[in-house]
Parts: sequence; C-alpha cells; structure tokens
Amino acid sequence: MAALLSGRLRALAAALGGCGLLLGSALAAGDERLYAAAMPALRALPPEAAHRLAVRFAALGLLPPARPDGPALEVQVLGHWFCNPVGLAAGFDKHGKAMDGVYKMGFGFVEVGTVTPEPQEGNPRPRVFRLVEDEAVINRYGFNSHGHAAVERRLRARQDTQLRLTPGGMPLGINLGKNKSSADAAADYVAGVRTLGPLADYLVVNVSSPNTPGLRDLLAKVLAARDALPCAQKPAVLVKIAPDLSTQDKQDIASVVCELGVDGLIVSNTTVSRPSSLQSRQRSEPGGLSGKPLRELSTQTIRDMYSLTRGQVPIIGVSGVSSGQDALEKIRAGASLVQMYTALVYHRPPVVRAVKQELEELLREQGFRNVMEAVGADHRC
Repeated sequence: MAALLSGRLRALAAALGGCGLLLGSALAAGDERLYAAAMPALRALPPEAAHRLAVRFAALGLLPPARPDGPALEVQVLGHWFCNPVGLAAGFDKHGKAMDGVYKMGFGFVEVGTVTPEPQEGNPRPRVFRLVEDEAVINRYGFNSHGHAAVERRLRARQDTQLRLTPGGMPLGINLGKNKSSADAAADYVAGVRTLGPLADYLVVNVSSPNTPGLRDLLAKVLAARDALPCAQKPAVLVKIAPDLSTQDKQDIASVVCELGVDGLIVSNTTVSRPSSLQSRQRSEPGGLSGKPLRELSTQTIRDMYSLTRGQVPIIGVSGVSSGQDALEKIRAGASLVQMYTALVYHRPPVVRAVKQELEELLREQGFRNVMEAVGADHRC
C-alpha cells in the first residue's frame, strides 16, 4: 500500500511540478490547512488546465475515505438508496476517469458527462472563465467528449466496483448529449441509452431550450430505449432543464414529464442571463453561468416545477450550493437530492463534508428527523 501511495504521489508531482507533492500530501492526509496552502497554486493555472489536473488528482485515488454519513442524511429515491443527498454534478468528470476518487470526497452520488456518441473537441479555447468576485464560472465548453465507446470502456473496467457502491448508497448517473454535427438528436440520445444505460443507475437528458412537440417525441423514444435494455435493473431517466424558462415552458415540460412517466428532473442547468449583481470583469464572456449568483433562480425553478408536478416527480437541485443552508433551501423547495460543482473551485473538497455537516445540523434545528421529511416542506407551510 505504501509503495502504491508513493507511486501515485510521484505521478502527481510530475503532473503539477513543485506543488504537486504538497497537494498530494493534502489529499492523502485530508488536511484542510494543506489544501489551503496548495490550492492557490492550482488556481493560478488557467481554469481548464486546473480542471484537468483536478480530475487527475481524483483519478489517482489519493483521497482518504470520507467519514460515514448519519442516518438523517439517507434518501430513498429514483429506485435507489443514497447514503447522503449531496452529489457531484455533470461537468467535472466528463469522460468517466475519476469516479472512484470523487466518491472518496464524500459525495452520495456522482454524475459523469456530458457524453456524446462520437468524440468531439468542443469549442475553441479559452472556453471557461472564473468569476472570482462572484464565486461563479462561465463555460462554453461545447460538450467536449471522448465519446460513448471510450466512456463505456472505462465504466466497464470498474463495473464490479460500481456494483458494490450502488447498493452501498452511492449510485452513478450518466449525462447524455448529442454531437454538434448530428442531424437527429433523438438518435444520439437513444444511442447513449443503449450503450451506457446498462452501466448507469440514472441517465440524464438535457433540454435547455425545449420545443414541446419535439420534447415529447424525444423523451418517448428515450424511455422506449430504456425499457428495452436487457438488464434487470433499468436506469431511471431524468430531464435536465435550464432556469431561463418561461412560465409556459415550465408548464409544458411538467405536462410532458408527467404524461410520459419520466422518472425525475434536474433543476437547473447553467443560465445565459447575467444578474446585475455580477462584479467580475469576465461577466460579459458568452456561455453558461454557474455558481453562487444562480442559487436563487435555480431554487425558484425547483419550487415551480415541484408545484407543477404536484410533488410527484423527484427533483435533483443544482446551481449555487456551497453550504448546508443552500442545500436545505433547495430541499425545502422540493428537491430530494442536490448537486454541487462550482463550489469546489472556490472552497476546495472539504466543502463537501462541511455542507453535509451543516445540513444535518439544520435538519435537527428545524425539527426534521431526516432529509426526506424536509423535501417540499415550503409547500406545506
């Protein structure tokens, strides 16, 4: 074991140079003070380079196992048990390289992707920007992906591991996308279901700009492909929506989701809007905005979709979660689970433990025995 750890630390040092060993030590020790010392070096890198290195750190598996979660954080939803409701959103591990290391951070579930059928480079660089003053990120990656075949190969190589993690309360999601050059979006999503569905506990379809007739047709085909999978435990199918939807868009999506029996919603994707409160000079960059400025808009969209679906469709709440209070706001608005990503950029991996700890304390203070009692509580006031 010592030899393995030493080898991984050498690989880390080679990847990052002088601060690699320091950050590797922080990861191995789980010491937040070492994180604080080493992370500025990582943040000094261009955002995309820092992202690649962060994925590399996680893939090396240097993180110590997270502390066990208390029973108050357990959630039963989407046909699975989750040891805690805090997951990693799509966008960090786009290519399925680092799931096992990410679970060690303490996440209750991980979402890989977005994965497209064929490999594609995405948009020209630079394509991701930190808005430090706002604790936000703008990205226009353009679904850069290694493609179905490469991700399937990686997932199959660790399938036995996931078969232990899922019943242990740590399910796996896969976010599906379409190729930029594709003339048939439905065919791309169906291909993703057929190729990656047997390896997932849930699948995600992005519909940031919905066209209701097209959405109904797309989801009907995706659900049919899921139902035809030759596996005993078929993955749930969720729809991920943007926060920039009109009232009519929300009503239409809720109607289609309920009519077709879609298993859940993820609310929300990034926003193309720019709140007037943004301070960073990077705020005018084109792309999707994520992070703290999106928190309230996302939470309101969760509240709207919970009402429109009468609380019958499970929701994963994402965007702007960096504290237990943020998580509980989304849960009370109607989310059964939450996801985070941008908070890791500004608060380091220990933020996962901090969010869970504060959430557990707030549940107790507000009289909830567990997360599931708090789901949708604002609608019962």
